Amino acid sequence: MKSPILRFSNVGLAYRKRLSLFAKPDWVLKDISFDLFAGETLGVIGRNGAGKSSLLKLLAGIILPNTGKIHRPANTQSQLLSLGLGFNQNLSGIDNALMALVTQGSGIRQAKELIPTIAEFSGLGDKIKEPVGTFSSGQKARLGFAAAIHSTPDILLLDEILGVGDKEFKKKSGEALRKRVQSNQTVVLVSHSLQTLRDLCDRILWIENGVVKEIGDAQIVLNSYEAEAEAEAEAEAAPA
Repeated sequence: MKSPILRFSNVGLAYRKRLSLFAKPDWVLKDISFDLFAGETLGVIGRNGAGKSSLLKLLAGIILPNTGKIHRPANTQSQLLSLGLGFNQNLSGIDNALMALVTQGSGIRQAKELIPTIAEFSGLGDKIKEPVGTFSSGQKARLGFAAAIHSTPDILLLDEILGVGDKEFKKKSGEALRKRVQSNQTVVLVSHSLQTLRDLCDRILWIENGVVKEIGDAQIVLNSYEAEAEAEAEAEAAPA
């Protein structure tokens, strides 16, 4: 049995709907426990509002849990593929790509060596030398994806992103991402596409009402999820 690269132990996450000491917390996640193993692709499913995106933010270390503990070996890095949400608008595309690589564990020398590859992959040409504030949203997505796909985190976190940009770049980015997912990279993937999850994932974590409803082999859990969805649809369609 492989040792876990990361472990959630009874993790809970709550938000306050109003800025008041007397406001009751809204528990998005409650008592979540699971292990993530090196080299696996773990899919996360659940209804809208089940807490999937919040789970990714916890995995990325963007937010901290209110209860429980996240066990993470020292120097383990997680990256949430966010497509440039943290770009500095005043810096060039090259400088932003360098910062993205360095913050995800690359040395400055290694990051500089990757810049020509990132520039070529993005297809931005000389535009990459200009301030990101002058980029269109599509150009920012291209740069963000190109930098992210060439970084080397221990855990890659994906939230419904399997290709971005125009038709040509979407095909290119989708193929690159699938290749990355199918390598020895440890991946956590949130998606509403059950077929994508069937194709790419080793295990599935099913979250319902903020708790783990089921976790295990991808095909088994997805079959259970589909069966429940079909049963609910039939019940709703049945005459009163």
